[in-house]
Amino acid sequence: MFTKADIEKYFNAEKNESLLLIVFGIAAITLALLFFFYLKTNWYKGFAIPFLLMGLIHLVVGCNVNKKCDADRKRNVYAYDMNPGELKAKEIPRMEKVNSSYIVYRYIEIVLLLAGLGLFFYFRNNADKAFWAGLGMALVIEAAITLGANFTAEKKAHQYTSGIQSYLDQLK
Repeated sequence: MFTKADIEKYFNAEKNESLLLIVFGIAAITLALLFFFYLKTNWYKGFAIPFLLMGLIHLVVGCNVNKKCDADRKRNVYAYDMNPGELKAKEIPRMEKVNSSYIVYRYIEIVLLLAGLGLFFYFRNNADKAFWAGLGMALVIEAAITLGANFTAEKKAHQYTSGIQSYLDQLK
């Protein structure tokens, strides 16, 4: 049976995952700057670009999710008891949008992973193209990390959505 505790659990997990995303973002940005300004080889310069871009994305997404989690948690716990219609009218459509977004993200991450593998294997033995090999390897690493994080988040989002739907079905 889906309870208020399940709502709390979902949003607390989202908040914790957003903090992890922020840490990954800061680490990726720091590594990118280190690679670009201190190690300075073409391989590391290529490596730095995906780390910088994905690090910024992780940081922004992590901050946005973290900022919204508490308000979403409170609103939905309140709606559970006092206004279940709000769960149906607002939370279910919001979660359906979130769940469909994960499908798009998954395909983008797979394309980036495959592109990174292609770049790395195509240019790995060509010293003149070390930039592209580094860029490819960084794409592989970032895409794999993001794919793993989104897999976990998507699974929890589907469970949460199913839980809300089962709760609303019981009220009928």
